[in-house]
Amino acid sequence: MNIFRLAGDMTHLASVLVLLLKIHTIKSCAGVSLKTQELYALVFAMRYLDIFTDYISLYNTVMKLIFLGSSFSIVWYIRHHKIVRRSYDKDQDTFRHIFLVLPCLLLALVMNEKFTFKEVMWAFSLYLEAVAILPQLVLLQRTRNIDNLTGQYVFLLGMHLFLALVKTWISGLVQTLLYGDFFYYYFQSWKNNVKLQLPA
Repeated sequence: MNIFRLAGDMTHLASVLVLLLKIHTIKSCAGVSLKTQELYALVFAMRYLDIFTDYISLYNTVMKLIFLGSSFSIVWYIRHHKIVRRSYDKDQDTFRHIFLVLPCLLLALVMNEKFTFKEVMWAFSLYLEAVAILPQLVLLQRTRNIDNLTGQYVFLLGMHLFLALVKTWISGLVQTLLYGDFFYYYFQSWKNNVKLQLPA
């Protein structure tokens, strides 16, 4: 656990809570893409296949349950709640999300850490999460009428991904800087055509 992971988790949690607040209190899902919500439900269902087999920590388990439960709750609200479903704009939310699912699945079959079901599904969830927001962005572009809560949801979701990127970028930068000394001596030995020797 680090500050970027915690901040990323909290902004992601805040985005979900904002969306649930909108849907539950206002009883409206106007401006919300069901396609994006279905993709996120699939992302979390595939990513957290290990929830009942691999215990990491209480925090990790609780966050997994929250993201799984909230994702499926949002999909249920939009599809089945007698009032909320009336505000869903099916005519505008027409992005064919199968065209995101299949390439991500094929990519996961080819590019994964280990060719096991759990690892392929983990990779699939990572690739799918990267593009899951597309139907939502297309819907917002089409409707051009973005209410505050929907805007906050998309902003917080974007911040969650930005923080994950910053964490990765900083980790990569620190790693590269740690190699700096070695790079210098390696380059000097190559340039002078001598055996590489590091100082004691």
